[in-house]
Amino acid sequence: MPERILIVDDEPDILEFIAYNLKKEGYEVHTAADGGLALEVAVQCDPDLILLDIMMPVFDGVEVCRQLRAMPQFRQTVIAFLTARDEDYTQIAALDSGGDDFINKPIRPKVLLSRIKALLRRKTSLVDESDQIDIGGDLIIDRLRYQVRLQDQVIDLPKKEFELLAYLASKPGRVFKREEIYRHVWGPDVIVGNRTIDVHIRKIREKIGVHYIKTVKGIGYRFDF
Repeated sequence: MPERILIVDDEPDILEFIAYNLKKEGYEVHTAADGGLALEVAVQCDPDLILLDIMMPVFDGVEVCRQLRAMPQFRQTVIAFLTARDEDYTQIAALDSGGDDFINKPIRPKVLLSRIKALLRRKTSLVDESDQIDIGGDLIIDRLRYQVRLQDQVIDLPKKEFELLAYLASKPGRVFKREEIYRHVWGPDVIVGNRTIDVHIRKIREKIGVHYIKTVKGIGYRFDF
């Protein structure tokens, strides 16, 4: 069964362009031209992924995302924003509403398809008995043993580096804000320097490779594979 994608944008040309490219890749595509219709179509088609423009009539993308996340059936749905706006406050508001990522306009088909595939892979494979995160077989994070295996080679990470890697890898494709990382890895009562996360990320990259963890400028980090 093909994965379902809902595209929401008030520009007909963009809707047609994105829909055409996604259908060519075998996705089941649904569209909506404003925020109000987006909520109706989402309930009807139950998409695996939603692409939301930010500036739209009726409800803007941030409000649509907020309303969707309030519904139990959409709490785990992947939601990415389509936007030409790159101001920090816009991105923060979108992430605070429950968005997972951004795809910037103008849209390039190959980049769009690559990002969508990465977002749809965000469901992590967990092994109950050993509590493992298996990233395509190349990288295995064993949270019970506090052990990382990269292509069958054991990589030793200090506790905080391990916890940071496991946290980011738990939801591939999702953007984690710096504040979220601080709270989860160091706890709300621990005061650390502003560069603490950056230093830990640099050390992790030195050990497992630079391509797994991406920097989202002004916001935080994202795990890709």
